[in-house]
Amino acid sequence: MLASVFPVDDRSALNATQRRRHLQRMSSETFDVVVVGGGVTGSGVALDAASRGLRVALIEQRDYAAGTSSRSSKMFHGGLRYLERFQFGLVREALRERNLMLNRLCPHLLSPAPFVYPLKHPMWERLYVGAGVLLYEMLARLADNPLPWHSHLGVQSLGELAPSLDARGGIRYWDAVFDDARHTMTLARTAASHGAVLASSTRLGQIDISDGRVEGISATDLETGRQVDIATRAVINATGVWTDDVEELAGQRTGDVQASKGVHFLVPRDRIRAETGIILRTRASVLFVIPWDRHWIIGTTDTPWSLGRAHPAASRSDIDYLLRWVNTALLDPIDAGDIVGVYAGLRPLLSGESEQTSKLSREHAVIDRGNGLITVAGGKYTTYRVMAADAVDALEPYLNRDLAPSATGSLPLVGAAPRIEERIHTRYGSLKTDIGESIAANPHYGARVVDDAPYLVAEVAYAVTHEGALHLDDVLTRRTRLSIETGHRGVAAAPTVASVMGALLQWDAAMSTREIEHYEARVRAEIESQGQPDDHTADAARMGAPDVRTGRSE
Repeated sequence: MLASVFPVDDRSALNATQRRRHLQRMSSETFDVVVVGGGVTGSGVALDAASRGLRVALIEQRDYAAGTSSRSSKMFHGGLRYLERFQFGLVREALRERNLMLNRLCPHLLSPAPFVYPLKHPMWERLYVGAGVLLYEMLARLADNPLPWHSHLGVQSLGELAPSLDARGGIRYWDAVFDDARHTMTLARTAASHGAVLASSTRLGQIDISDGRVEGISATDLETGRQVDIATRAVINATGVWTDDVEELAGQRTGDVQASKGVHFLVPRDRIRAETGIILRTRASVLFVIPWDRHWIIGTTDTPWSLGRAHPAASRSDIDYLLRWVNTALLDPIDAGDIVGVYAGLRPLLSGESEQTSKLSREHAVIDRGNGLITVAGGKYTTYRVMAADAVDALEPYLNRDLAPSATGSLPLVGAAPRIEERIHTRYGSLKTDIGESIAANPHYGARVVDDAPYLVAEVAYAVTHEGALHLDDVLTRRTRLSIETGHRGVAAAPTVASVMGALLQWDAAMSTREIEHYEARVRAEIESQGQPDDHTADAARMGAPDVRTGRSE
């Protein structure tokens, strides 16, 4: 059925047919490493290992980028605020990685974007912030920075650039904005193109250790309920906030990872009149107003979280906090009625002595237990490639052969092409020809999925045939961002998307109805949680909707 719509001989294509074949291979072959976790770090590990010639399997319990990797601030950046903590090495490393993405690895996915820091105290604040931004750019210039130098703005210049801002001048600098879930999916596809076998909806159940060494794992295919036993020489744990759970399966626990909740919301672009993003200081950290197509993304919070990790909930207090701080800089305040969408994610931070998560380390650690279980934890989205290379380097003692050095710094991701400001190109790069060919063969694929968003029916089909989408939620929240970019949170698009997916995945009427009902329940639970006063009540409300893969709240 899939082959009748798109050619699926593309080695990078992820789809239901390929998934079944990969699960069969996982059950019958021996691998050098099994990667647990299909977020940006796990997908990066799979690519790094496969491109070094290793036999690699990756399992993900839900969907690619389903956790933290689809819920970030959507910025590839160095972390300007880390300079205040003298984390120069981290900032320089992150800037080098940002520039590498812009210049070589996936320039079509990243959009250079200006940000302005509005000044309330034009004398000392201009000197202090200006010095920090200058240092930031000097560190970036050490790594082939393609972005413009910063500039100082007076009151009039700032007023012309950002009429909505209440400030006495500002400082403008540049970073990069991107769709995190799309980047992670592209990374997973690139790993597949280098020979990695991948399976989403596959949950780790057991790590088998014999004579002090890992010899395999057992997992459950959540789509069928079948057990999958995989023989492997090593396991890399790249599960973010689930890190300790995986270590417990091997009889170990580090306690090194603490979850921090970050909440963002979206408002229409015309609600804040500005031609630039904005960065503001808050009492505890910083707040960004990030350009995102037809919207602004405003965030983030940074608070400890110890409740449900699969679907962290944004509360009314989170939203009120963001509104309060962003309105300190706006002449025309925004309110809850302006909000189109909300999302919450969990950062996996390395624990420290401080209880304030904004002060915990954004650096990463690779922990080798000496038995073939290697954990990579902490870090920033921007530095995923470095984290992956360090984790794969740690495999060498378990392979009985020399390991080639990492090559991912010179491996463009599938679809990589120079940036062109055209919507389909910025999502697919050179792979946009697949979309064009599908529309030529099926003219109705050229229609929009829903009137108030730009996504095409062809993109839904492509999500199934090439991007591993198995459930309605996968398409509405990650392959597209309809769940946060529309006031109906994607509900109005659900019947059309379910119809397209159902035709390709051979859903019957009952299955299509179940998928729509699950999605609508998710949206109701999220909206209810966002009206709750605190984390505990918000989490209880969000847990009212079962997970589509397991049928229970998680």
